[in-house]
Amino acid sequence: MEITPERLQKLANMPMPFGKYKGRLLLELPEPYLVWFAGKGFPEGEIGILLQILYEVKLNGLEDVLRPLTQRY
Repeated sequence: MEITPERLQKLANMPMPFGKYKGRLLLELPEPYLVWFAGKGFPEGEIGILLQILYEVKLNGLEDVLRPLTQRY
């Protein structure tokens, strides 16, 4: 799992593509939801990598580092 500037940009702006929080920005997902994924297993592919990175970001209280990357339209 490589953390790149492009992935951090995606984390700040990509909506959740499925599930209970579909449409919500990944950055806005609640930490318990990410903890659940950590226990059950993250999805395959890029979304799984992004959720793993986000889990680590939230676990360490670093969400505010990503907030300036959020693009509001």
